[in-house]
Amino acid sequence: MSNLTIALAAAGGVVLAGVIAHGAWQARRAGPRRAEPRAPNPASLHAHEPGFDTEPGPLEAEAGAANMPIEPTADLTAAPIVLPIARRAAPRIDALVDAIATITLEAPVAGQVLMSHQPPSRRAGSKPLLIEGLNVATGEWEALAFDATYRELQAGVQLANRSGPLNEIEFSEFVQKVQAFGESLGANAGFPEFPDMLDAVARARELDSFAAAHDAQLAVHLQAQSAAWSVGYLIQQASRHGFIAGSLPGRLVLPAPDDAMPPVLTLTFDAQAALADDPGQAALRDITLAFDVPQTPAAVEPFKTWQACAQALATEMDAALVDDQLLPIAPSGFDVIAAELQRLYQALAAHDLAAGSPAARRLFS
Repeated sequence: MSNLTIALAAAGGVVLAGVIAHGAWQARRAGPRRAEPRAPNPASLHAHEPGFDTEPGPLEAEAGAANMPIEPTADLTAAPIVLPIARRAAPRIDALVDAIATITLEAPVAGQVLMSHQPPSRRAGSKPLLIEGLNVATGEWEALAFDATYRELQAGVQLANRSGPLNEIEFSEFVQKVQAFGESLGANAGFPEFPDMLDAVARARELDSFAAAHDAQLAVHLQAQSAAWSVGYLIQQASRHGFIAGSLPGRLVLPAPDDAMPPVLTLTFDAQAALADDPGQAALRDITLAFDVPQTPAAVEPFKTWQACAQALATEMDAALVDDQLLPIAPSGFDVIAAELQRLYQALAAHDLAAGSPAARRLFS
């Protein structure tokens, strides 16, 4: 082969490599923004969203402190490590949000006996059904415990939740389950005493009407103005503000300072993108940052944190802030929302349903 042929072949190879490299560079420019490479931290763990009773609690204590973005140590793209489950305290019967039946015991009964006779399903329709006992040793009402002894019992069915008010069918199911529970105790228990059904249903409708008028979940959308975002890029940006992985695909959460509380903020995006075989290629152009007003205590300043996170992420990710109608939200718009929010907090507190209180979290669930 002549020197000229070799030179032409070599030149052709260089040109071909340049074309391929240019094509790859153009493809990368056109694709979604990717997370910056960083070495995994061997001491880091992957945390999950705190949940009701059985979901894991957050690893990062104080991660949700009011408007205090933190630099997380967790690499959210790393493989998860299973953490011990942090359980919430059991919900308590409350006359404000429950219809209550009482069961008189002929003699103290061990908790393990009572627990073995509890209804297998602790719901009446869509409403939670709770059973408590009066502890002989402490004189306090509590959820039944295996190693305690009780001298009285009470059962409560929730009057309303976000599924609507307690209706006659659900109340009848509550009565049937509590009666069966009392009968299963035999001579140890007297006949349960129930509230009047019509009164309970009327209270439920009144409570549901109040809840419907005072429910609020504030949300803002962040829309990409230029390049789309990959899932990894979004997680990396959000983690810088204290967000951790939620319990569902397409959900990140900012944990509350108290593990027993719901998250302060949630950041949601397309679940299909989160489950994609190659998350680096799944393009996102819209994400939603929100908080549940009645579920979140005002003391943790969720609104201030929500606004600060929204504005910071918008700047860092080159995003526009818009409402549900896709209209831009200006800084003055946040001031209007803040004023309305204060009125809502006052109305909830005036009805003994302060945002984040146990009764409010049950009613607005």
